[in-house]
Amino acid sequence: MKFEVKTCNNTEIIKELFVEYSNIRGAESCFVSFDKELNDLVGFYEGGAMLVGYEDENPIACIAIKKIDDEKCEAKRLFIKPEHRGNGYARIMLNSMLDKAGELGFKEVTFTTKPSVMEIGYGLYKRMGFEEVSEKDGIVAMRMELYKSKILSKSSE
Repeated sequence: MKFEVKTCNNTEIIKELFVEYSNIRGAESCFVSFDKELNDLVGFYEGGAMLVGYEDENPIACIAIKKIDDEKCEAKRLFIKPEHRGNGYARIMLNSMLDKAGELGFKEVTFTTKPSVMEIGYGLYKRMGFEEVSEKDGIVAMRMELYKSKILSKSSE
């Protein structure tokens, strides 16, 4: 099987993956103003990017980069279809996102996660060098300076 990550401008593919992700039990609080986001994906992620992971040409994973300002972006919507988990795709998606964020000129990536729902992802983020910034109501904010991501992702391979 071949796994490949590409920038995706096909909003229908992105919508399908985002909606499947939004149906995960316990993840509801991660989808505040989700309808607004879905109705204008191009505008919502303007200055950032939407990436899709393909296994043998089938879209099975996604992650998006939302521009906050010229130096900071937020990673959003990391999702791997359940039947494709356990193959190391999340790490590949995260590294692809970090590379793309660097290409776009960002210096820092932030994101939020809910460890009680996304325990495996949370562990991966910590192993990859993301640092916890704050926690409120079970939602953890994390960040990484991009120059560090290159060093850490290479040393952990």
